[in-house]
Amino acid sequence: MDRIHTEPEDDIAVDPTIHIITVYGDDWQSDTTSIGSSLYRGLEENGRRYQTLSQKEYLFPSDEKQFETYEAGHLVALVMDSDYDNPLFRAPVKNPKHILDLGTGLGNWAIDVADMFPEASVRGVDLFPPPVTWVPPNCILEVDNIAEEWTWNKPQDLIHMRIMIGSFDDKEWHRLYQQCYDNIRPGGWIEQLEASPYIECDDDSLPADNILRSWGPTLSACGERAGRPLGTIDMMKDAFRTAGFVDICEKEYKWPIGPWARDQRYKEAGTANYHHWMSGMEGWAMWLLCKFGAPEPWSQDEVIVYVAKLRNELKNPRYHTYERARRVWARKPCLEEIAARDQANERVTIKIEE
Repeated sequence: MDRIHTEPEDDIAVDPTIHIITVYGDDWQSDTTSIGSSLYRGLEENGRRYQTLSQKEYLFPSDEKQFETYEAGHLVALVMDSDYDNPLFRAPVKNPKHILDLGTGLGNWAIDVADMFPEASVRGVDLFPPPVTWVPPNCILEVDNIAEEWTWNKPQDLIHMRIMIGSFDDKEWHRLYQQCYDNIRPGGWIEQLEASPYIECDDDSLPADNILRSWGPTLSACGERAGRPLGTIDMMKDAFRTAGFVDICEKEYKWPIGPWARDQRYKEAGTANYHHWMSGMEGWAMWLLCKFGAPEPWSQDEVIVYVAKLRNELKNPRYHTYERARRVWARKPCLEEIAARDQANERVTIKIEE
């Protein structure tokens, strides 16, 4: 029986002293390197650069703007769990030897975890080479397509994923979770953190007809037409269970967008998330709207204008907006648990046949 552990966020108290959005520095931005390989050059489309490793097009670009977005998103996740000794993951992993970070992006999470566990081998994998100049000696960042058959042969103590929204269709997601299950050692863990594409508000400070409310429905409809549903946040728990994981736990969040919250942790997270959205919206929208916009595909200029209007509204400090996020972690059964489960399933099958 799964142990479902839920910690929903309460309503976030508003700071009445916030009147304007301050101009925040770019402290989290990393230097990038220029490498002349075809992988680094990528595919240029609608003013953004996309990966070329996979023959299947990927929703989000792989360029400097997007790496800035990854950096801000990493900071949001850290701040929101900064009240824990380990803000990087919640799975109760002890003395890990092998950790795999799927969709590593800029590699922040993999690098931080490698620093935390110097005795562990941490591998970060993505379709595009992360532009980093140094990693810890126990961290490997490599380019590979995780939708294909995996080549790693070490049983993992922890497999981690974060913000993989829209990466796969339903069949590919099913195959990915099954590969995760097959490549985790008995007793090892999987963990995934995802966010919703919808901009939400609890106190009606955001008018019902505001353009920000169009963002989630518009992109979600494009995702459906593209065969890449954006509801990843709501399907993880069931997907873990279907793959065979047990002891499924989850934590729900409200990530503020902007520094409007009274609580200091929410204020800091909201500040980082404001930059996350301001730098990320164009990249999140460009491929979906230019390929699957309705009633017909949008032009690059139409997307740029739409995003400019959204950014202008996000600057309004009177709007107490946030996005939902959810972290789910689960354990692969130990060998004796797997044997007991298989025996129980066999008895059920025999009884049905009789």
